[in-house]
Amino acid sequence: MAELQTPYYLIDETRLAANMRVMDEVRQESGAKVLLALKCFASWAVFPLMAQHMDGTTSSSLFEVKLGRRRFGGETHAYSVAYADHEIDEVIANADKIIFNSISQLQRFEAQSAGIIRGLRLNPGISTSGFDLADPARPFSRLGEWDANKVEAVIDQISGFMVHNNCENADFDRFDALLNTVEERFGHLFAKVDWVSLGGGIHFTGADYPVATFCQRLKAFADKYDVQVYLEPGEAAITKTTTLEVTVLDRLFNGKELAIVDSSVEAHMLDLLIYRESAKLQPNTGPFEAMVCGKSCLAGDIFGTFRFDTPLEIGDRISIQDAAGYTMVKKNWFNGVKMPAIAVKGRDGQTRLVRDFTYDDFEQSLS
Repeated sequence: MAELQTPYYLIDETRLAANMRVMDEVRQESGAKVLLALKCFASWAVFPLMAQHMDGTTSSSLFEVKLGRRRFGGETHAYSVAYADHEIDEVIANADKIIFNSISQLQRFEAQSAGIIRGLRLNPGISTSGFDLADPARPFSRLGEWDANKVEAVIDQISGFMVHNNCENADFDRFDALLNTVEERFGHLFAKVDWVSLGGGIHFTGADYPVATFCQRLKAFADKYDVQVYLEPGEAAITKTTTLEVTVLDRLFNGKELAIVDSSVEAHMLDLLIYRESAKLQPNTGPFEAMVCGKSCLAGDIFGTFRFDTPLEIGDRISIQDAAGYTMVKKNWFNGVKMPAIAVKGRDGQTRLVRDFTYDDFEQSLS
């Protein structure tokens, strides 16, 4: 890949296909349908592969609804924390189901949505999130309805529910315990509808995850309430499939070895800053330590401190791991740092450049 100029995201279809095989197993053994969460990953160059193993997409905005409809196909679920009056008709025109975040929105758009399958988001008041910023059950949360009595009063206007309260949850027992609590609070409502989405954040493609047990739990839930179960995987669909390829531009020493690369955490892996996490490098072993830094003017533009077999030199290439989820969808033009291109390594071993970004893209993103 030396002929491709860094920085670029590299999506590996062989690794992606491995995750898709788990999607197939879950679909076949549990009866659940799986929808790609576009808020996490929306790089449509690999949608043709993913669409063979997933049932459609779920969205968080009008633009994501349209992308799911146009580029992925299958079922297109529309969800948003709040729809605007001027966009609701276009959302409905591009969706198979619309999920409202509140009873207020359900009633506001009752007439416009009368001809489409409707659902409502529930907030059970518990979650697995370790970050207050991402916790849907945080105090004063605006994400979904929590009063079962109020929901029951409008149940004749909907046919399903969405519950999203898992976050990077790789522990089946914890998932099971949370689902038990959700059932205690809303099970009597589930028995009155046709479908229930259990959202995303369940890391069922992770190493050693008890997929068979997970499938049994989903099937038992579906049979108990006679509903179609949906899952909305984001990270689970694309975990460990993508790297951010960068090159060392300069070296400094200021009490620690520093390596500046042709990328930026602020612009290209924003979640690392938001959640104060380090990037992932493999194998991250060896006697030589260096802090890998971005090239923007932000003082804290740092990917992390890592270990290498040999000292880093100007011109060395570094592969930053797990760079698909909540990265490519959040990339930005901060400092005018060149946006990483997007390349796909096919299952035949050949790599193709599917998108490059130019100065014109930068200029046209503003006015």
